[in-house]
Amino acid sequence: MPVSLLITALFLILKKQSLKAWFYEASRAQWQSPSDIKSLYRNASIIANNRVVFNIKGNDYRLIVHVRYDVSIIFIRFIGTHKEYDKIDAATI
Repeated sequence: MPVSLLITALFLILKKQSLKAWFYEASRAQWQSPSDIKSLYRNASIIANNRVVFNIKGNDYRLIVHVRYDVSIIFIRFIGTHKEYDKIDAATI
């Protein structure tokens, strides 16, 4: 997917207020371990391969990120509904 198309897609998705709030908080966070994430997001699921699953908008959506704690970078790997989430392997996406 071309970068400009990806940025446009993310912008449209982030228009949803719940995702905007998460994006704002995460972009300022300096998570150094999974416990740092759990202290702010108690319902986040820490899974294999440094992946974290967040419930967004009252569990309407699932957000999977890959966290590089050593360099403080968060990679968004998946955003979708629970139905879409059930079709993927969250640990490897």
